[in-house]
Amino acid sequence: MTDELKVQNAGGADKARLTVAVLLVIAGVAAFYVLDSAPVWARWLAVVAGIVLAVGVTATTAYGRGVYQFVLDSRVELRKIVWPSQRESGMTTLVVFAFVLIGGGFFWVVDLILAWATRHLTGQGG
Repeated sequence: MTDELKVQNAGGADKARLTVAVLLVIAGVAAFYVLDSAPVWARWLAVVAGIVLAVGVTATTAYGRGVYQFVLDSRVELRKIVWPSQRESGMTTLVVFAFVLIGGGFFWVVDLILAWATRHLTGQGG
């Protein structure tokens, strides 16, 4: 299944709004440092306000509408997922643990053999 990807060129107004959004985030972060004598909650409120305002401005652009549509489409796709049962999840977990133990044992034995071979070939430890 292939969906056509629609690429929209941002107009001048969209670019201006995106620039304003970036400046709002920068202003929020700058306010955090400028208000160094204010309470911590007020400083963080300035940062959050800058981010919220930036998101609001971005939502009015073609990019923002595209992101919103993507979220809506993602929710539709999430409803199509068939999640495993608790029994299937438990069995899968046991299989993973078993393979980890088998793999760990295998590499431990390989390490022992290589260490023995290295000691034997270099004349150390014996």
